[in-house]
Amino acid sequence: MVIFDCNGVLVDSEPIASVVLASAFSRVGITLAPEIVARQFHGRRTADIFAAVEKQAKRSLPPNFAATVAAETLRRFRAELQPIPHAAHALTWIRGPKAVASSSAMDRIRTSLEVTGLLRFFESRLFSASHVADGKPAPDLFLAAAAKLEADPAECIVVEDSVAGIAAAKAAGMTPIGFIGSPHAGGRMVPELMAAGARTVIADMRALTSTIIELRGW
Repeated sequence: MVIFDCNGVLVDSEPIASVVLASAFSRVGITLAPEIVARQFHGRRTADIFAAVEKQAKRSLPPNFAATVAAETLRRFRAELQPIPHAAHALTWIRGPKAVASSSAMDRIRTSLEVTGLLRFFESRLFSASHVADGKPAPDLFLAAAAKLEADPAECIVVEDSVAGIAAAKAAGMTPIGFIGSPHAGGRMVPELMAAGARTVIADMRALTSTIIELRGW
């Protein structure tokens, strides 16, 4: 089983989501640049991001804040979202079942994959951290996905672009591959992903199949 994160691994959503979040925070008087949002909350659940910001700002966000952010994010995704370069190529050539386990809400995961034409590779094997007790870096999401799919965690390979995601996969007893190939990623992430537990790091989805074969020892 190969389990993919969605944002930054399959779809280039991080720049859009960061701008939407930063703009929403600005409207309620909280100044966080998109670059800070992306760096500080990379790979985290929206609910956990909001909780962290509320703690930092020492005040609660408006009751409709989450719904407004979700609606605007989906609107922007439908208009602008692009797949990660060569994602479809990798998904076509990887043998065996594939799943998505993302910190995003399920409607955002499904919309992201539908807009970019990648949903066909996963069918119903989509898992959201909204449905587990603790989001990444906790292993809950990956363990829930493995249990649902009747897969041995030790036999699962996870493709992740965030430190939180790599740490979650390692804690779940899975084999993490770090990915830095999104158009907005930087090589600076390599040491961070390796320190979090990545077995290797790739920068091009066309290298994923051979990397998985090497890790599996085929």
